[in-house]
Amino acid sequence: MPDREPRRVIVGRVVGLFGVNGWVKVYSYTQPKAGLFEYPDWHLATADGWQAARLEAGQEQGKRLIARIAGVEDRDQARQWVGSDIAVARELLPEPEPGEYYWVDLESLTVRTVDGVELGVVSHLFETGANDVMVVRGERERLIPFTLDHVVQRVDQQEGVIEVDWDPEF
Repeated sequence: MPDREPRRVIVGRVVGLFGVNGWVKVYSYTQPKAGLFEYPDWHLATADGWQAARLEAGQEQGKRLIARIAGVEDRDQARQWVGSDIAVARELLPEPEPGEYYWVDLESLTVRTVDGVELGVVSHLFETGANDVMVVRGERERLIPFTLDHVVQRVDQQEGVIEVDWDPEF
């Protein structure tokens, strides 16, 4: 049986170059933003898939974050990583509090209504500012707000189901 691809959580992005000694500017999706540096074993997105990388150093530089990737010694070597997502293995992250979820843990779960109508599978989620939204793909694509106790009635990761109070006609 082939090994499954490990689940990764995107925690940031390389957004630019900093100086001439191989440092890069990074944008962090973690809270607090410097929490990105708590995970030294990075995976960086490439055209050919994910490549393992090691965070050698990271620091706040004014309002931005900068990082040094092991083995990257100059600006030209660092340039290849600009635009790359930064991910870490899911198992390195702390378990969420009850009622909180990592998006990666919700992806691929089946979504069905409280009346048992299957709507599809969570493809991905995105933020709107007001709330997170699930993109559910089934016989058609639906955008369903991920609002606990309002639309989302139950999340059962063991069963692989998210139960929603949602009109299947929407």
